[in-house]
Amino acid sequence: MASQKSNIVQTIRKYSKQLFGFIRQRVSSDEDAEDILQDVWYQLSSQPEVEAIEQVGSWLYRVARNRIVDGYRKQRPERLEDYGYEDDEGDIYFKDLLLADDGTPETEYLREIFWQQLFDALDELPENQRQVFIWNELEDETFQQIADRTGENIKTLISRKRYAVQHLRQRLESLYQDLTEGG
Repeated sequence: MASQKSNIVQTIRKYSKQLFGFIRQRVSSDEDAEDILQDVWYQLSSQPEVEAIEQVGSWLYRVARNRIVDGYRKQRPERLEDYGYEDDEGDIYFKDLLLADDGTPETEYLREIFWQQLFDALDELPENQRQVFIWNELEDETFQQIADRTGENIKTLISRKRYAVQHLRQRLESLYQDLTEGG
């Protein structure tokens, strides 16, 4: 037990600053980053055998990324209207199904499915496409702000977002078809 406690303390010392920086780049405030970092350390301390984790650094970053995504899931349900897609007849939006404020179990279930599918689809994207999409769409950053942050060309960022949107439209279109056709 003392050995495990010592390993946790050493891990916190080793990774604290860089993990905080990683989280801070992806959330809107220092307070949110600190909360997520605390969650990561709590999860590490809750592991029965910390020594059994082969790649501690990778494990910590994966937990942090999952906590960041969980935060987006909890904070952004009112923005469903932003996730429409265009078909041959015009725009079709999920908000018709998912923003109904009737509070029924069916509506809640549909919302949960939608958000799960959205974040599953985001997880399938290459990291650079996912980040540009999240920063621009979920965190409302401009392409100029993202370019300043990353040092990337704005046209490159726009292209990455376009690929991300194409992938998300394809995935969400399938979900829409399943929901509207009783699929």
